[in-house]
Amino acid sequence: MPHTRLVGVDFGKTARDYARYRTLFPPELFSRLAALGIGLAGQRVADVGTGTGTLARGFAASGCVVAGVDVAPEMLVEARRLDSAAGVVVDYRVAGAEDTGLAAGSWDVVSAGQCWHWFDRSRVLAEVQRLLDPSGALVICYRDYVVEPDNVCAVSEDLVLAYNPGWPMATGYDYPLWMDELGLAGFSRVELLDFVVDVLFTHEEWRGRMRSSNGVGASLSEDAVAAFDAELASILRSRFSVEPLVVPHRVWGVVARRD
Repeated sequence: MPHTRLVGVDFGKTARDYARYRTLFPPELFSRLAALGIGLAGQRVADVGTGTGTLARGFAASGCVVAGVDVAPEMLVEARRLDSAAGVVVDYRVAGAEDTGLAAGSWDVVSAGQCWHWFDRSRVLAEVQRLLDPSGALVICYRDYVVEPDNVCAVSEDLVLAYNPGWPMATGYDYPLWMDELGLAGFSRVELLDFVVDVLFTHEEWRGRMRSSNGVGASLSEDAVAAFDAELASILRSRFSVEPLVVPHRVWGVVARRD
């Protein structure tokens, strides 16, 4: 099972921008998941690759008992700060998705938001099976800006490639591959979510969003990030001057259960 391992990528370097500028999973996602029996009050949720806790916080706000793991302690610092502001509690620990250290067979849901592509998926699927209650579900969620010809997303990604040639994330994620992998791992009962929402960004917010990218803030030097940001600001002023920017985002999710 191929997975993404980019040498030198460290989201701890961009944790502040990630926490401030990454868009939230929309309320519609949580309502759709609830209709599928996911995120109900009292459920036990283990959120792997939790980052700044965006998905974990949404489940906690719905009354779930949530634990979150991530390899970057700086991201968890931001997650705790955002949780405190939101008035929710999540039990965070520094650990990888492939070896969480969480109790076996104790979780109604294992969730992964915006991170499944980073994992050694053969190992993480084995860990998911270890963690889940026999009737539990795996939930994978993404919300990605939509690249269209000459829109601000396409132009911004072209700039990332200028500073980080060969950046592999410009073409998006291989969702169909993941579906095949889930089936091979025994998760044969699958339900899909797929819808588009518009998200508004000021120029400052869009610059922060792009700085938080794995191809920019998580991998480039400080000087290169600053140069990228200055050039993006110039492009926005000249080519996308109207604020706020209206940026379509695709929200995709899968709920997978074992027979």
